[in-house]
Amino acid sequence: MSSPRLITILAPAYKEAGNLPRLIEALGSMADAMAEAGEIYEWEFLIVNDGSSDDTVTVLKGLREKDSRVNYLNLSRNFGKEGALLAGMDYAKGDCVVIMDADMQHPVSAIPKMIREWEKGYDDVYGIRLSRGKESWLRRRLSGLYYDILQRTTRVNVLRNVGDFRLLSRRAVDAMRSMRESQRYTKGLYCLIGYSKKGVEFETANRAEGRSSFSLAGLLSLGIDGITGFTIAPLRIASVIGLFVSVVAFVYLVFVLTKTVFFGEEVRGYPTLLCVMLFLGGCQLLALGIIGEYIGRIFNETKGRPVYFVDDYNGDKVTSDM
Repeated sequence: MSSPRLITILAPAYKEAGNLPRLIEALGSMADAMAEAGEIYEWEFLIVNDGSSDDTVTVLKGLREKDSRVNYLNLSRNFGKEGALLAGMDYAKGDCVVIMDADMQHPVSAIPKMIREWEKGYDDVYGIRLSRGKESWLRRRLSGLYYDILQRTTRVNVLRNVGDFRLLSRRAVDAMRSMRESQRYTKGLYCLIGYSKKGVEFETANRAEGRSSFSLAGLLSLGIDGITGFTIAPLRIASVIGLFVSVVAFVYLVFVLTKTVFFGEEVRGYPTLLCVMLFLGGCQLLALGIIGEYIGRIFNETKGRPVYFVDDYNGDKVTSDM
């Protein structure tokens, strides 16, 4: 008789000391309930501590002492959620990996549904949010606008109202691990790898404790990474604007020359000239800024630096990284 398949629950954590005991307790209860129902699996609860400055490390040590299913990975500093996710995928041992947040907003009750879809042969079982919890009206609107822009400017089908809460098969995880770019937009990479996908609906819960570490500036930066990482549409827009301004300027030049030659022209038009110069200067700076974003990404990628560094795994110091 073959041994049960191993399922890894991967949760990146940053300052989640208050939420982790609740998360591990809920995961343990879920695993026990599935076993009682005849769905037998081995489990790994892998928590990636992304350089937290609170008691997250101490809490993880205590949780591992109580439950051998808990494994934890301490990064050497805060690398951001994208880097922490890649680190977790590198160290995950499971035949499939369930990715979720550590703040209890992703319901543990949806995991058995994902596993059953995986057993049917799906490689990417993603969670579809029916609601967005206590998000502000502005944030919801900006999020919707962002996904509209990304969907219309890239050939990758980026799923709407879908985040990191999902189950990935082993071959999907290996595909994600093969992409080592330093400026990562994981939500786009999930769609880029393809494979068979299936959605599972869930209701977003409120944070059990603490506040989200994502600021508006951080979300804006992530959004820029998503757009510049998956489409060159901004460069094309800058080219179109430049072409339009050039055509208008040429037509206006012909008009002025014709009027001067046949009708004469007084020396005037300083306000108009100033407005035109400021408009053209703004267009040039906009184009340079867009080009600079792409050049900056090229610069960072050519250095080939690792996406993360690990301090220790289950308390054992790590001397080299994957």
